[in-house]
Amino acid sequence: MPNIQEYHRDKEGSNISKIVVDRDLCIGAQSCIAPGGDTFELDSENKAIVNDANSVDDSALMAAAQACPTRAILLYDKEGKQLN
Repeated sequence: MPNIQEYHRDKEGSNISKIVVDRDLCIGAQSCIAPGGDTFELDSENKAIVNDANSVDDSALMAAAQACPTRAILLYDKEGKQLN
């Protein structure tokens, strides 16, 4: 069973409503942290977790997800469509 964590996002004006982190794919590269502002941090297992799902705008969140070398971060819109 995959180790997936889902985070709800309710930032006003945002098209992104859910952030999913696949902890099995995450290698702790930290590439999501700089573009993602306060959104992501690494936990004690050196895996990405969401600290604040509403801290940045959609473009910064998309940049953070796209920076992940293993594509461990997935973003979904309000209809459940994957955006990246």
